[in-house]
Amino acid sequence: MQNYKRTKLSCYYSYLSMASIFSLPPLLFVTFHENYGVSYTLLGTLVAVNFCTQLIIDLIFTFFTKYFNIKKTVTVMPLITSLGLLIYALVPWLFPEYAYIGLVIGTFVFSISAGLSEVLLSPVVAAIPSETPDRDMSLLHSLYAWGVVTVVVISTAFLKIFGTHNWMYLTLFWAVVPIVAFILFSTSPMPEVNVSNSDNSKNAGKKQLVMTLCVLCIFFGSAAENSMTNWISSYIENALHLPKALGDILGMASFAVCLGLTRTWYAKRGKNIYKVLMFGMSGAVICYLIAGLSPIPALSLIACIITGVCASMLWPGSLILMEEKLPHVGVAAYALMAAGGDFGASIAPQLLGIVVDKVEAANFALKLSESLSLSTEQIGMKAGMLVAAIFPVFGIMVLLIIKKKLNIKNNKA
Repeated sequence: MQNYKRTKLSCYYSYLSMASIFSLPPLLFVTFHENYGVSYTLLGTLVAVNFCTQLIIDLIFTFFTKYFNIKKTVTVMPLITSLGLLIYALVPWLFPEYAYIGLVIGTFVFSISAGLSEVLLSPVVAAIPSETPDRDMSLLHSLYAWGVVTVVVISTAFLKIFGTHNWMYLTLFWAVVPIVAFILFSTSPMPEVNVSNSDNSKNAGKKQLVMTLCVLCIFFGSAAENSMTNWISSYIENALHLPKALGDILGMASFAVCLGLTRTWYAKRGKNIYKVLMFGMSGAVICYLIAGLSPIPALSLIACIITGVCASMLWPGSLILMEEKLPHVGVAAYALMAAGGDFGASIAPQLLGIVVDKVEAANFALKLSESLSLSTEQIGMKAGMLVAAIFPVFGIMVLLIIKKKLNIKNNKA
């Protein structure tokens, strides 16, 4: 029997190293805003480019999976990550007059790799023989969270010591990290991954309904998670007026720790994924409302961090729910789920950026700033948090429909 321990390790490390793609840019948002004059709307657009590119990759694999060599695609994936981060780092030298264009190009390239990782790593791990496949999936996603913690701590320390004007050297460092994943995949066996995307069985209609509901679940769950992931650093720095280094450590790093701890807990002891998802959606609504409405900065900060606990299982939990209700699905199903997640992750942060800019420039924000002793930027940021609460609210509605349609009992998933 083939030993896939090295393959699983390769997937885990690859997901760990992929964290730089998602967590490094938000850490640099304020730097780009101050040094290059990039508006919050355009910063939100960078996030949209990231996830829309991933969405395109997801859709390609949904319909054309059989035309790809899974082993070769997974192996080359880390090199694409490195190339995108390299372009990102070279912006001050290659695009000094058009920095934003360079950022968009770099984002587009490394987003291709991010899309491939979400489409392929989960089904590869699921295809490896295991007695606890749901926990393996949770562990895979927990390593992404621990990767975020690593990226935030190292990046914050670097920027504090060497200054934000040297951000490009930090990006060069993170561009080297994925190369290890390339070496690991090159020397690892690949399990047989189901690439079929057709279902002619008599239950095809019900399976399509289940698939649709799971896609909606991951869409709203991803929106709930990534709204905070992409804006917590800027929110804490500008809305709560904490120093950048402190904001990044207390904010993004603490948020990621909550993600990692909760996913690691589920990987070891978790069960009843439906209840976990319902708790996550409900908790996210409460946290966003507190962050947006509380006049006490410390309470808003705590709410932002605790959102990490609530949102931690919304993406991997949706995948686990799909696997439980639709066992032995192929890569196409994972690609469709990734498309739903990426669509939510692209819309939500972009919407927050638009809300912040629009509210900050509105007349009513000026009046509120005088009565509440807050700046218009602070009011804009808080309004963005309130808008983000909409996504988990819809997520709760989807889960209630899932419970009804799939006859999920209170004591089992």
